[in-house]
Amino acid sequence: MEYTINKLAKLAGISTRTLRHYDDIGLLSPRRSSSNGYRIYGQEEVDRLQHILFYRELGLPLDEIKCAIFSDDFNASDTLHAHLSALLAKRHQLDALILNVEKTLASKKGEMTMSNKEKFEGFGEKLVRQNEEQYGAEIREKYGDPTVEASNRKVKGMTEQQYAEVEALSDKFNATLRAAFEAGDPAGELAQQSCALHKEWLCYFWDSYSKEAHAGLAEMYVADERFIAYYDKVAKGSAVFLRDAIRIYCR
Repeated sequence: MEYTINKLAKLAGISTRTLRHYDDIGLLSPRRSSSNGYRIYGQEEVDRLQHILFYRELGLPLDEIKCAIFSDDFNASDTLHAHLSALLAKRHQLDALILNVEKTLASKKGEMTMSNKEKFEGFGEKLVRQNEEQYGAEIREKYGDPTVEASNRKVKGMTEQQYAEVEALSDKFNATLRAAFEAGDPAGELAQQSCALHKEWLCYFWDSYSKEAHAGLAEMYVADERFIAYYDKVAKGSAVFLRDAIRIYCR
């Protein structure tokens, strides 16, 4: 079966402008053009659009989606299984947050008493899901599934106090790293203090700490554009600076 751009847009629940943009960037081109110039899409394009929209729902940018779909090892069945796992995890996290809101409403009505621990149920699930979506493949390949699963369990079990401590520690680390970067010496006192804060922050997530793993993570910071972009928000070039500081810290 074939679809014009208007029919495919209506079928998928997106705009024709979106489909034209996908064509412009080489993500999804029509099978052919009709004699009057209309874009015509076939079943292969319909299936590809489904994958694109799955990836978009999971928060991936278009350039990463394009790399995934056009890679030599792209497998539709494997990709669907991955989509399913990610969506089930997302549903589980949403269910936890919905239950949290329902309990909060019932508590405010006096229908039940809600413990402080219950008030934060679901937030750990969210942290785990976001981390898996962004970096899951890389960290599982580098550290192995058992290590990652142990870390996920630790995050999901965070108390209200631990959650607040992590947030405060993250802010303190970023501020110290920014000051250390401005000082310009990865072996300096501020830089090494930022490494100690980074280690302290890691220990909230890692089941166990080692200098080798810490140094390995620092190398990942400069090898992955997503980490570089994250640390560029602290100070442009700070990913490399932090890597160099952690190398010294872990000697």
